[in-house]
Amino acid sequence: LEEEVIVVAHDLSPSDTVSMHKEKVIGFATDMGSKTSHTAIMARALEIPAVVGLKNITQKTQAIDTLIVDGSHGLVIINPDKETLKRYKKDKESFEIFEHELVKLRDLPAQTLDGHRVILAANIEVPDEVKYVKEHGGEGIGLYRTEFLHLGRSDLPSVDEQFEAYKEVARELAPHPVIIRTLDLGGDKFLSYLNLAPEMNPFLGLRAIRLCLADIPLFKDQLRAILKASTYGNLKIMYPMISGAEEVKKANQILEEVEEEFKKKGIPFNKDLEVGAMIEIPSAALTCESIAKEVDFFSIGTNDLIQYALAVDRVNENIAYLYQPLHPAVLSLLKRIIDGAHKAGIWVGICGEMAGEPLFAPLLLGLGLDEFSMSPIVIPEVKKVIRSLTLKEAKELSRKALKLSTAQEIEALLKEMVGKIMPEVTT
Repeated sequence: LEEEVIVVAHDLSPSDTVSMHKEKVIGFATDMGSKTSHTAIMARALEIPAVVGLKNITQKTQAIDTLIVDGSHGLVIINPDKETLKRYKKDKESFEIFEHELVKLRDLPAQTLDGHRVILAANIEVPDEVKYVKEHGGEGIGLYRTEFLHLGRSDLPSVDEQFEAYKEVARELAPHPVIIRTLDLGGDKFLSYLNLAPEMNPFLGLRAIRLCLADIPLFKDQLRAILKASTYGNLKIMYPMISGAEEVKKANQILEEVEEEFKKKGIPFNKDLEVGAMIEIPSAALTCESIAKEVDFFSIGTNDLIQYALAVDRVNENIAYLYQPLHPAVLSLLKRIIDGAHKAGIWVGICGEMAGEPLFAPLLLGLGLDEFSMSPIVIPEVKKVIRSLTLKEAKELSRKALKLSTAQEIEALLKEMVGKIMPEVTT
């Protein structure tokens, strides 16, 4: 690309998004997708304004059109008039002032007014994003989506290639933790060179830990790379798509086999490496007490947890209105997971898109979360909310929310509190 452009497409795969030239692509809009599709998640990570799930934007635009991409309100304005352009330029300037004020919080802790401290970490896809983590005051990586190292290529990355990527991130962020999620392939992330059979419903198929347990050489290669990099920083391992304790036991057994291999060969590694489970399937939420006995921490993957709990395809724009993070059933599951983790004596974080919504921060804080992991760009906003209230207030809010019967009622309750702290996120 020779000039700045806005990309308009029917759909973009995660690999399409990650390969975008950030200096030239200043926005994008697609017919397909939703706020929690991996394309939208990647856009936030790369700090590119985007609107997805517009259904027919490709039919309504031409290459010569001027566009405004308003990611905050989910709008794309085609060939705006002078007054609209003037208004949006003024809004952009106001937002830049707001962001400049938030920068002052970068080196301050995420601590409530009554002294309760939580960790604000970042989600990343590639090592290049570490600079954004530092820029926005992230306290490590709560989710390293390692599958993006595999996308957009014709063959598997070698153990050494994976090792170098993990080592780079571990070194850059030490002593902060870096949680490496083992491969979460499948769903909307496919690798042609794995020759996997097509599935009627890939989100319910051979994906994530299921694929790793079915392809042990693939899994062991990644574990070798992680163990090799573990001496360069504070790495932790996390298994995705866990449905019950049996899968964790099998994964841990394979990890132990690789550790024994390293011991025999005299290869150094961190022998106290922490292992965690992503809780993103209702069965895992309902049996979290037994899973907690096998791991050192939980991280709640709300994107899939909501999808599976509410039977809503999170990449289907036609039913996006049914995808409700504040649905009472979702909040009940969150409370069960958090309480189950603490009862077992382990810490619990959240790495889904809920973590990066300033509006949800008081609720999640009140439910007892220990760590929030999100796109780096939203860390300052969430930190501002947390630093503006007491834990007592957050707990009282969560108690009220759990008694309400609709997502709309819960949202109104949150807006009442957060609107006083940061009106920018409630308008």
